[in-house]
Amino acid sequence: MTNPSHPPDVTDLGAVAAELVADLPRQSSGRTARTVVTGPAMRAVVMAIAAGGGLAEHDAPPAATLHCLLGEVTLRSGDDEWSLRAGQLVPIPAARHSVEAHTDAAVLLTVSLA
Repeated sequence: MTNPSHPPDVTDLGAVAAELVADLPRQSSGRTARTVVTGPAMRAVVMAIAAGGGLAEHDAPPAATLHCLLGEVTLRSGDDEWSLRAGQLVPIPAARHSVEAHTDAAVLLTVSLA
């Protein structure tokens, strides 16, 4: 139940994505991120990734989605891959996976912590 005296914060994902992508030239890793929602059961993180960069293969959380906010990325898991453009969302498979940015991109990663 929502407490009316403490309404949840509203986040402008477009503004966060644009700010993080603009900051990419200053990041030696080629990526940067900001947690926008956190709680005991879930977390949402906006991540910017420079063109040609990405996230190496890693284990999947219990449940997660990847939402492309800006640019173009590919999510790969085994022999499967999903190309995403701004506005597209895909559930992340419960298997090892990686992400590659084809352009400077920003994604919203939402993860179940349960």
